[in-house]
Amino acid sequence: MGFFSKIAEGLKKTKEAVAKKIFEVFKAADLDENFYDGLEEALIFADMGAAASEEIVAELKDGVFKNRITDTESAKKLLKKIIADKVDYDVPPYNYPLLLLITGVNGAGKTTAIGKLAKLFKDDGKSVVIAAADTYRAAASEQLEIWAERAGVKIIAHGEGADPGAVVFDAIASAKAKKTDVVLVDTAGRLQNKKNLMEELKKINRVIEREYPQADRRNYIVLDATTGQNALSQASVFDEAIDVDGIILTKLDGTAKGGVVVAVACEKDMPVVYVGVGEKITDLLPFNAEDFADGIL
Repeated sequence: MGFFSKIAEGLKKTKEAVAKKIFEVFKAADLDENFYDGLEEALIFADMGAAASEEIVAELKDGVFKNRITDTESAKKLLKKIIADKVDYDVPPYNYPLLLLITGVNGAGKTTAIGKLAKLFKDDGKSVVIAAADTYRAAASEQLEIWAERAGVKIIAHGEGADPGAVVFDAIASAKAKKTDVVLVDTAGRLQNKKNLMEELKKINRVIEREYPQADRRNYIVLDATTGQNALSQASVFDEAIDVDGIILTKLDGTAKGGVVVAVACEKDMPVVYVGVGEKITDLLPFNAEDFADGIL
């Protein structure tokens, strides 16, 4: 399947959930207050969040007035454009060497996302090394080793309970020696408490800044789309410790709440960079705003 087909398939549950509501709204004879109220309710139902939904409907109402739109089909086209614009960020292209620090709570699909990212870069002709710096969770390194093998990339791992900073140090040393294009750093999703977790992330951050200043550095958080609005609070917590540059949204295919893409983009002002739309190693896609808007409507 092409990118659009995969995005559309990944948003199938969301589309099916909101399709009836959207269909009923756009059957309206007039673009009146009932139409706009029904539309806002449908968007909130897709988990776009109250604030973003209200904003989208206000912009649609304004656009309909300014462009003298009187038919629902033209209003729907405008709605698609507004939603696409909301989630369309100008993410700078990667420069190499590249280091991606991947954060997120346990269970969000972080290990899987890293394996799929490795495959994505490998298929693009880039050399990749994974730093297994989640040394606190039992079997985390072993799971990552399986994904590294599937993707055909190298992994640097120490024993359980080892210093995560040392793992990152070794991975960077290997990348510099072998002129590796991409370093993917896994991190712990939970320690004894939030303070410990954030301090650990800051420590890893210092190692990267000291040892690899020449790398193009991005901090990504992995969020589980099925958790809906809870994903917003997770983004806030990790953003406090390290400035989050973008979101990898996993399990988009497993939820009817795919509108959370809009909520995180609007309320947290963070771009969604990749989306997971299935379980296969090739089912992580670079996010495309227009395809998303088409897929959801």
